[in-house]
Amino acid sequence: MSDQRVTLTIDDVTVTVLAGTLIVDAAKQAGIHIPVFCYHPKMEPVGMCRMCLVEIGRPRRERATGAAVLGPDGQPLIDFNPKLETACTTPVGEGWVVRGLTEKPRAGRREVLEFLLTSHPLDCPVCDKGGECPLQNLTMAHGPGKSRFVYDEKMHLAKHVPLGELIVLDRERCIQCGRCVRFQDEIVGEPVIGFFERGRKLEIVSFSEPGFDSVFSGNTTDICPVGALTTTDFRFEARPWELHAAASICTHCPVGCNLTLNIRRQPNARGQILVQRVMPRQNEAVNEIWICDKGRFGHHFAASPERLNAPLVRQDGRLVEVGWDEALVHAADGLRRANGRIIGLGGGRAANEDLYQLRALVEGLGGRTALSEWMAGGALVQHFGAGSQFDFGRLGAGDAVLVLASDLQEEAPLWWLRIKQAADRGAAVYVAGVRPTRLEAHATHTLRYPAGEAVKTAVGLLHAVRGGEDLAGFRGDDSLRAVGTALKEARELVVLYGREALDAAGTEALARACAGLLTASGHAGRPGSGLIAVWPKANTQGAWEIGLRPQADGLAAALAGAAAALIVAADPAGDDPALAESIEKAGFVVVQELFLTETARRADVVFPAQAFTEREGSFTSGERRVQRFFPAVPPRPGTRPDWLILADLGERLGLSLVKSSASAVFDAMAAEIVAYAGLSYQALSWVEPQWPIVGGDDLYYGGTAYRNDQGLGAKLPALAERGTTVEVPWVAPAEPPSGGDVLLIPVDRLLDAGTTLRPTKELDPRRARAQAMLNAQDAAGWGVADGDEVEAAWDGRTARLAAVVSEAVPAGCVLIPRSVGVPLDAPAAGNLVAARERA
Repeated sequence: MSDQRVTLTIDDVTVTVLAGTLIVDAAKQAGIHIPVFCYHPKMEPVGMCRMCLVEIGRPRRERATGAAVLGPDGQPLIDFNPKLETACTTPVGEGWVVRGLTEKPRAGRREVLEFLLTSHPLDCPVCDKGGECPLQNLTMAHGPGKSRFVYDEKMHLAKHVPLGELIVLDRERCIQCGRCVRFQDEIVGEPVIGFFERGRKLEIVSFSEPGFDSVFSGNTTDICPVGALTTTDFRFEARPWELHAAASICTHCPVGCNLTLNIRRQPNARGQILVQRVMPRQNEAVNEIWICDKGRFGHHFAASPERLNAPLVRQDGRLVEVGWDEALVHAADGLRRANGRIIGLGGGRAANEDLYQLRALVEGLGGRTALSEWMAGGALVQHFGAGSQFDFGRLGAGDAVLVLASDLQEEAPLWWLRIKQAADRGAAVYVAGVRPTRLEAHATHTLRYPAGEAVKTAVGLLHAVRGGEDLAGFRGDDSLRAVGTALKEARELVVLYGREALDAAGTEALARACAGLLTASGHAGRPGSGLIAVWPKANTQGAWEIGLRPQADGLAAALAGAAAALIVAADPAGDDPALAESIEKAGFVVVQELFLTETARRADVVFPAQAFTEREGSFTSGERRVQRFFPAVPPRPGTRPDWLILADLGERLGLSLVKSSASAVFDAMAAEIVAYAGLSYQALSWVEPQWPIVGGDDLYYGGTAYRNDQGLGAKLPALAERGTTVEVPWVAPAEPPSGGDVLLIPVDRLLDAGTTLRPTKELDPRRARAQAMLNAQDAAGWGVADGDEVEAAWDGRTARLAAVVSEAVPAGCVLIPRSVGVPLDAPAAGNLVAARERA
């Protein structure tokens, strides 16, 4: 689309838009409503439904000169096409006159609706889409009111057809607009559903096994203009007009997707007011109007009956419920006796306000804080992170994306989707990894390296960017040289690094190599370029900004030197059973949690915290965008927000921590932490008009995604962008673990069995299992067949796993999913045998 402007008239309103704009979009920008069913502003137009029919008049032109023919009044003469045209497929033209309110297009729309309703069931009173249904609303506005077709001749198709475990199809309701099919094909690039049969028998089917095998399936229910597609967890649960909306942020990964939580103000049998469904909230710079299925369905933990409801104190060797005052006094006494030998552990799922209060309390008592995660490099992200103008949506031809040691679709699906779309717009995408991932289908070039050589590959790229001639010591020197040249010549460059087949030292070294890459290529400090870490938690970057860091010598050593531990939103014993003994020996342990985790079971005092649905706060995403979330439901009785628990503890220890409100805590943090200087909840609530226009009364246009009226957040500029310079000392990574027959590599799966996802039973069929994924050659050597039970052994531990034979696994490696009950979080040398041999 060029920068040339075009002026035309639509329904007597003069409109000026960019050349190439479709008439339906030009009308929308001017506040004029042209009804659509099949058209969606995020997808290519197809003109299938004909609902957008309009009259189009074009200026009469001289054949010889092309000049407009003027009438007696000096105005161009307009010739109207005798046939109606589709506004969704026709770009605007200079001087055109478009009519959508005259009788001719009105009659056309009436007939379109009359045909659509010939086989549509009259089940509006029980349809989940009732109250937010474009077909219902447009029928009332444009329909005939009476049909000429015989009711008994309606087509009757199957209802309640599961396309997968999460999406249900009512075939009778489908109006064959194709939005769902086109979304999966065009936007996601996973054509796992499609059309079957023709004419009135046309129906949507799933082409994949398992059915509807896509982590973005829920988005099809948002853009479906009827009630044909519904989600299993919301189906028949509530009516749209019963629901209230609260803005929130997804807690499952570092993307920071904007959500709207829909609540019905009617208590359930236990007296709870529940979140009925999770919907996307528009933020074009973050998640556009899409969310992944983990974010959509993984909210049930907040209402789980296993949640803690009262403080627990250890008495006679067991945890018993007590009142808040007693628990606070007991915890304060234990922390006081530690005489400053306190370690405060915070997790990346805690909000900024919680982590700031944790640091203030622990350091106020003379202790030290640490991040209960091992992935490193956050300080480099602060310095070289994505710039103030960075937006995946702006990347296109001439720009480059480099992804190292990360399976983005499993770890940060919306980043995967937005990089895929950037590739569709012409951006060059380079993927470097141990094994194939789905992003490689959209990559310009793939660099494959052996397990443990991620850093070496990044260093090879760094040498190539610097123009080094001697790349003989690096694998694939020609590829490294070609990719390095492309990275250096890119207009904008974003580098994402993860933790696959790396340990803590490896991720730090990888981050430093990536920072060097940005510096050597001249992209460090550019507003549209930068470094992004694919963190395992939603607010890990916020922890780094506030000053929490992983322990260089490991958590076991940190706990061993402490007389007391204060642990907030972290479960080190659950993540690594080897730490259970360290926690038990830590002297006095206080835990703030939602559930009785493995760490909480070993604590002396446990405080019940509020879930993100019950409180307000803020997260800092992996792109360093600070965003607010709001309370949606009343707090569960007996719980308090983490920041307030810490303030109450501080009060009993003679420390004055902020306790008036979450916004006051944020203000104190902004006054002390340089990265947040000048920010406030008011600043995070800043909004501006976004395109496409969604929400409001015209849900036929953009779907049921919510308009963002609560805030787009604030992007933290990288220190390099501010002109700050920093030396990046080189740290050689450790060699891959050795001593066993095979390298065991933990890998992330989007749908795992973690604490906050396990309560969502709808995800059980798709949930990752305790599996050992191995190469066919290795499997044959060990005498293992697909589906056999095998036993893995490493570092004195063992785990029984189901074998999955796959050519996608490198030889000499075994891939094991994280968060499925197997205590493997970093690569380890081990052994694998068939379980029958061990028996």
